Amino acid sequence: MSIKHLLATLLLTLTTSALALPQVGQPAPDFSAVDSAGKRHQLSDYRGRSVVLEWTNHDCPYVRKHYGAGNMQAQQRDATASDVVWLSIISSAPGKQGHVSGTEADRLTRERTASPSAVLLDESGEVGRLYGAKTTPHMFVIDGDGVLRYMGGIDSIASADAADIARAEPYVRTALAQLQVGQPVQPAVTRPYGCSVKY
Repeated sequence: MSIKHLLATLLLTLTTSALALPQVGQPAPDFSAVDSAGKRHQLSDYRGRSVVLEWTNHDCPYVRKHYGAGNMQAQQRDATASDVVWLSIISSAPGKQGHVSGTEADRLTRERTASPSAVLLDESGEVGRLYGAKTTPHMFVIDGDGVLRYMGGIDSIASADAADIARAEPYVRTALAQLQVGQPVQPAVTRPYGCSVKY
């Protein structure tokens, strides 16, 4: 294979991969995953309700920032109280930081008084790669029609310092509030921050 042909093939692969990643304003990629209790969840089953996808890793300092301060739990409670489905997703591979069993995931949920609708175990990383999830946390908001409306950081200050939460722009809260009143989500795409997902 010539260098020119090899480069053309590589470019096509990269372009196809980029195009395959989810785009705001387009249908969110459907997926199926098992939760910490062994129940299977299909994204399309939640049509008619907004859905938040939260990539998480309990050992990541950026995740600890939001859970340690109670910020993530508060957002989960407020969202689910408004009939939003909140799915926390663990894409850490076996042997990698953040990987847990279903029992351990349930223990963490109890200890942190977290309130997701479910914790999905994505050991293979299939769901994470489908969404191009890069960090923990990495957040996605999907509307009731199954359209992706927001993706990026949980807020505007990329730090592991809990003191920054109060002065940060709460992107996910804002997106959900705008959806609730039928407004366009702005900003719709922001830079995610945190630890890399441990595929």
